[in-house]
Amino acid sequence: MTSLTHADEAGFFGAHGGRFLPPFLEAPIAEVAAAYADAKDDPAFVEEYEALLADYVGRPSPLFLAQRLTAELGGAKVYLKREDLNHTGAHKINHTLGEVLLAKRMGKRKVIAETGAGQHGVALATAAALLGLECEIHMGAIDIEKQHPNVVRMALLGAKVVPVESGGRCLKDAVDSAFGVWAADFGETMFAIGSVVGPDPFPTMVRDFQSVVGREARRQVLEKEGRLPTALIASVGGGSNAMGLFQAFLEDESVRIYGVEPAGRGLDTPGDHAATMTLGSPGVLHGMQTIVLQDEAGEPWPVHSIASGLDYPGVGPQHAHLRDLGRVDYVTATDDETLDAFQLLCRTEGIIPAIESSHAVAHAMKLAPTLGADDVIVVNLSGRGDKDIDFVAERLGMS
Repeated sequence: MTSLTHADEAGFFGAHGGRFLPPFLEAPIAEVAAAYADAKDDPAFVEEYEALLADYVGRPSPLFLAQRLTAELGGAKVYLKREDLNHTGAHKINHTLGEVLLAKRMGKRKVIAETGAGQHGVALATAAALLGLECEIHMGAIDIEKQHPNVVRMALLGAKVVPVESGGRCLKDAVDSAFGVWAADFGETMFAIGSVVGPDPFPTMVRDFQSVVGREARRQVLEKEGRLPTALIASVGGGSNAMGLFQAFLEDESVRIYGVEPAGRGLDTPGDHAATMTLGSPGVLHGMQTIVLQDEAGEPWPVHSIASGLDYPGVGPQHAHLRDLGRVDYVTATDDETLDAFQLLCRTEGIIPAIESSHAVAHAMKLAPTLGADDVIVVNLSGRGDKDIDFVAERLGMS
């Protein structure tokens, strides 16, 4: 029987995943896979990682009942899993600490990665500074313009930020750029990927580090409500925050699960959105078999989202598998719906959410009124919106 929760020995979740690599990447990927397989079963590694989550990140993050938002929407109670309160302001620190600990265990002197909104870059630079490794971050030029505060944070933390001017100058191109540099220097460098994407073992490894989110949320909602939630909602680009929340609930058939993709300016025109699950087709991207927004020749489409962390033309292979099985419903939110959600959460709860997380809030705004007062929704508030305020102010005509 196909597993909801784990890849097979070849790294496939059903038809998706695996390793589709040029020869020069086979050795470095195999090295990471062997190191992670050893580390995850080492009590000392796990103990050090969990201690950092507690004492450095500040876990567990709260599960907060958004009472005024609930009253505004009517219907179900809306809880927010407050990943925005983590050190660095997002969920990304959960897996970057694990990745840098692994790199140090492997004897590497440097970590390299891509970033979109800059949250992964900031979190990786933070973990590298804490644990004494060098850090290099590749970031699309468009995203550098939109996310200037995070660019400054990365530099202050000692990271080298490399602007990527090729292709669409966004997240997909940053991944390409970082992979290329890593391949030339893998002896002393580890690629610390930013989501549940890429060749095996990256989708499983990042998911494992992020799964603390769902384990905590499951325990917390049972303590607060005495029952499992009616529904979970999380935004999906590559899909790390969503898999972190979803993993602990996948086998609970009563729990409805929603992943929210960016519909951007609308779904009618390629390049106006990043709705991979909605309009994509099977393909290979960044070393994995998955669902890809692509043309007839298999070339990835240009993509757009108001959220730099979601403008990716693929998706993690476990997400693609869960769509195939019908276990998760993948829906969309437009840029305008997302901005409305951003403003509503600011006004009702005094919380400035990341634009990425606001996609999940946008779907909660649609779903909650259709449910009863006894129903419970858990939204993964994956990050805070400090990085977005200048962009949002300009978009809303406030600056």
